[in-house]
Amino acid sequence: MTAHRILSWSPSAVVFDCDGTLMDTERHWQEARNITFRIFGLKPPAGFADRAKGVHYTECGALMAQETGKPDLGEDMADTLLGTFTRLVDQDPVTMPGAAALVRLAAAHRPLAVASNCPRTMVETCLRRAGLLNCFDHVVVAGEQVRPKPEPDVYEVAAGLCGVPPEEALAVEDSLTGMESARRAGLRVIGIGQRPPGPDAEKADLWVASLADPELLTWAHSQFGA
Repeated sequence: MTAHRILSWSPSAVVFDCDGTLMDTERHWQEARNITFRIFGLKPPAGFADRAKGVHYTECGALMAQETGKPDLGEDMADTLLGTFTRLVDQDPVTMPGAAALVRLAAAHRPLAVASNCPRTMVETCLRRAGLLNCFDHVVVAGEQVRPKPEPDVYEVAAGLCGVPPEEALAVEDSLTGMESARRAGLRVIGIGQRPPGPDAEKADLWVASLADPELLTWAHSQFGA
């Protein structure tokens, strides 16, 4: 177990994923994927939701097209996916359990950043509507100069903007894709969700069921409390 790498340590900065970590948007991505498949008259392949979790929307569109035998539709499916997701989130933005309290506590004592595969406008709109955008010093998203997760770029850039080396920063993630990105960048990682079996479990140093986990909150108050 590597939980001591978090619980016996004090990070100099914290970098949060957004989708599924701060904002309860994974259900919107799932619905948007299903709607997109229906629009194109296609059926979701078995287990597709697990393979798509945390994947950049352009790559997800390409994957949707590939796995349904329609590779030429990748760009159109990606555009439809993003547009559908945007409408769903705008109708129902919800924070994940414990997210708002932890962000506000940490923001009072450490530089914070967001590292996301989503478009900047989407991330900032979600966080603004949740009343959390002002808690973050930086928002880093995948783009032309920053490769999407699982590449390490978004986390490397986020740590740098916070003014700390990656090894002094903590990543908070809910997807294995994002955890791999943070790990490759050199950050220590808190994974949200059920600890998976096998090698994937090593992608996070500490696994918690949610950001409202009592052990996590005790640690956070010891590190970030007044």
